[in-house]
Amino acid sequence: MLNIFSKTGLTRRTTLSATLGLAATLLATSALPTMAQDAKTVKLGYAPWSDAEFVTKLAAKVINDKLGQKVELVQTDVAPLYQGVSRGDLDAILMAWLPVTHADYYGKVKDRVETLGTIYDGARQGWVVPAYVPESEIASFEDLKKPEVQEKLSGTIQGTEPGAGLTRMSQQALKDYALDGYKLQISSEAGMLSSVDRAYRGEKWFVATAWSPHWMFGKYKMRYIDDPKKAIGGTEHVDILSRKDFKSDNPAAAELLSRMKIPLADLEAGMSDAQATSYDAAVAKYITDHPDQIKNWVGDEG
Repeated sequence: MLNIFSKTGLTRRTTLSATLGLAATLLATSALPTMAQDAKTVKLGYAPWSDAEFVTKLAAKVINDKLGQKVELVQTDVAPLYQGVSRGDLDAILMAWLPVTHADYYGKVKDRVETLGTIYDGARQGWVVPAYVPESEIASFEDLKKPEVQEKLSGTIQGTEPGAGLTRMSQQALKDYALDGYKLQISSEAGMLSSVDRAYRGEKWFVATAWSPHWMFGKYKMRYIDDPKKAIGGTEHVDILSRKDFKSDNPAAAELLSRMKIPLADLEAGMSDAQATSYDAAVAKYITDHPDQIKNWVGDEG
């Protein structure tokens, strides 16, 4: 899906300007070609989720290569990203999970941002277990109440970062299902994946928060468990949000972003490539392998 993969709470105490300034300094796309001094610069923000990183770096390279505009990338937590685009500190973000996951964030800024379009449909999040755990033992959230299941799971749900919507909804799910004996282990996408990897290699039972698209479904055999109360929601769409006036200030970049549509299977394949190589290499490969998509985004019918 992915702060991964994000995806309420703001953990950082720094000011938004300091956070964005530092992140921009560290993560400006220095690998991109140097453009003319008077070229427009597009500032894109993303959370530390694999899906958000891939699509944002893909957009950055296409904007740079096809439009000749420099791009700065800012990686930070979800709340500062929504604040940044609403205040004009960022031009756009490509990871607005709606209508449920980011409802709180979006509701606070919806009158100060514009939606450029949906970049992909079919996004999903929930809790997963490894395929080697029998469905007769864990098929739904309700099964987690079984004493023997709770013991095998050590009363722990592996979670992601504190600012993620998935974290907020998972905390609520513990209440909704009266899972009083469980603790949500709040960490980060990397921390969650590290825990999952260790447990999977040892064939230990675990439950983890997860989202699709994500490369981990290609690496590990896992399944979502049923959520009959819909505590974490269902299928969602991921939208591109821009600051007000971005369309008029930079119509070429805004139009390109509005044309970006990525089939979920293509996105997951690109994310898997990024894990095997690097995001820069995977983005370059994606562009080479999908020339018709890129032409459509740029508006080149020739």
